[in-house]
Formats: sequence, structure tokens, C-alpha cells
Amino acid sequence: MDLDKPPAPPPPPEGCLTVAIRLPVRIVVLVLVLPVRMAWDALVVCGRFLRDTVLRPVGRALLWAGWALLVWPWATLWRHVLVPLGKALGRLGHVLVVVPLHWLYARVLTPVGHALARVARAAGTGLAWLYARVLTPVGRAVARSLEFAGRLLAAAGAGVWAGVVGLVRHLVVAPARVLYAWVLAPAGRALAWCAGAVVTGVGAALYWTARVLLVLPAVALWRRVLAPAGRILAVVAREVGEALGHAWRVAGRVSRAVGRVVATLFRWIFVEPLRRVYRTVLVPVGHVVRDLALRPAARAARAVGRTARQALDGARETLRQARADLRRVLLGESRPRTAVDRREPTGRGTRTLGSSTTALTKD
Repeated sequence: MDLDKPPAPPPPPEGCLTVAIRLPVRIVVLVLVLPVRMAWDALVVCGRFLRDTVLRPVGRALLWAGWALLVWPWATLWRHVLVPLGKALGRLGHVLVVVPLHWLYARVLTPVGHALARVARAAGTGLAWLYARVLTPVGRAVARSLEFAGRLLAAAGAGVWAGVVGLVRHLVVAPARVLYAWVLAPAGRALAWCAGAVVTGVGAALYWTARVLLVLPAVALWRRVLAPAGRILAVVAREVGEALGHAWRVAGRVSRAVGRVVATLFRWIFVEPLRRVYRTVLVPVGHVVRDLALRPAARAARAVGRTARQALDGARETLRQARADLRRVLLGESRPRTAVDRREPTGRGTRTLGSSTTALTKD
């Protein structure tokens, strides 16, 4: 698939201005960026060391202290005080409020509600009979009377409206149509044509005036001054940006090299001598101290502990025998225990996984 792809287009050729600007800009930017990058790398190293050695332990200590001072007391208060108190109040409220209200609802309000429902049902039945037997016939008669009167008024109103419409048509509408068709319409067309001619002439004059005084100078300024200056500034800005990136990367490599050199010098000056001192001086001294002082002291401590345990065991056994003798003197000899047949073999005939002690399968 890669062989079928068309080759990438070649980069556009660079002008002499770009080549002339690139090298000085990169040198100046590298000189300016290198101290900043080295200071930044030093701050990063210090920040990581401070984070690993100070901030994280302090943060863990503050987290533990906050949990011990804030979370744990409130959790203990909630679990051991508020929850039992809430349960007790809930039970008390159930006994003092819910049970009396339930009894009041079941014994008082429900019978009263049933009685009121029956009274309302009886009243509704009476009102329904009154509506069906009295109010409905009266309403129908009144509706018929109103309908007849409405028809009479509608007929009279239709006649009056027809007369008024005829008068308005002959006295107002017809003269207005004649006036609009023969006077207002021709006058309006003449005024519109005059206004259009005036506006067209004024617009053409203003257009050419603005074009000559504003547009043509602006276009010339853009083409001859602003566009070339913008291209030059764009080239300079692009080269400065690329120079900053290149200088930042180069400064990072220089900073890492300097850091390796400093770390190597620190290891040669401090770490290696300290390690050699530890291996050649402290380790043999520690072995000598361990063999001559610590191990004999540990053996003596173990012997003392063994002697103390033996003495305690002897004292405990003597106390046990004295207690048994006192019980025997005060209470007499205890009766021997009678053996109980638990159907289990004893001695060499005990039951194991590889053998059986039953009568049918005994070896």
C-alpha cells in the first residue's frame, strides 16, 4: 500500500530573505533561551526533590491529621450517638404520634366520613331530582323564548345592515375609487419617477466620489505597502517561532549535559568517598562491634530469659501442686472418673484413613 501512494510534494523554495534572517535569529534566540532553559530545568529538579521529600510526607501527615481530627470524631458521633438517638426518636414518634393518629383515623374520622358521604349522597339525589323535574323544563322554555327573540332581532339587524352598506357603497366607496384611479395614482407614479431619478444621480455621484477618494488610495496602500510589510513580518515571526523551538530543544540538550556533568562530579566528590568509607571503615567496625558486643549481649539476654521462664514455670508448677493439696485437704479425694464407651478405638487400633476398625472390614 505504501508503494502505491504518490510521493510527497517537495517543500516550497525559500527566499533569500528567509535564509538571511534564519541564522542570526537562531543564534540570538539560543543565547537568550539557554539561561532560561537551564534555570527552568534546575527549578524542575528542585521542585521534584521538594515534592518527593517534603510535600508528599507533609501532605500525608496533614491528611492523616485531618482524618483523625475531623472525619473520625464526626463518624464516631454519627455512628454511636446520632444514629441511636434518631432510632429512639423515631420509635418515640411512632408511639406518640403515628399510633394515636391511626387510632383517630380508624375510630373517629372514618365513621364521620362515612356518615357525611351518606348525607352528601342523599343531598345529591334530591338535587338531581330537582334538576331533572323542575329546572330542566323551565330552562328549556326560557331557551326557546330567547331563541325566538334572537331570530326576530337578527332579521331586523340584517335589514338595517343591508341599508347602511348600500349607502356607504354609493356615497363613499365609488367616489374614493374614482379619486384614486384618476388623481392619486398618476400623481404618485410621477413623484416616484422623479424621486428615483434624483436618488440614482446622487448615488452615482457619491459612489464615484468615494471610489476616487477612499477605495483607490486604500487599495494602493494595501497592495504597495501593507501586503509586502505583512509578508516580511510573517517571515520574521515564523523564523522567530522556529528559532525559539530549536533553541529550546538545543538548550534542553545542553542543560541535560550540564546536569549529567554536575551529577558525575557530585558522585565522584561526595558519593564515591562516602561509599568507600562505608565499605572500608564502617562495615568492618560494625562487624567487630556485632561480634564482640551485640552477639554476646544477645546470648546473655536469651540465657537470662530462659532462666526466668524456667523459674516462672517451676513457681507455677509449685503453686498448682499447693492448690491441689489444699483442695484435697479441704474437700477430700475426688472420685475417679468412669470411662465412657464412645464406640471409638483406643491405643494402636485408632481409626485412620488407610484402615478401618469396623467388624466387617478390619484388617
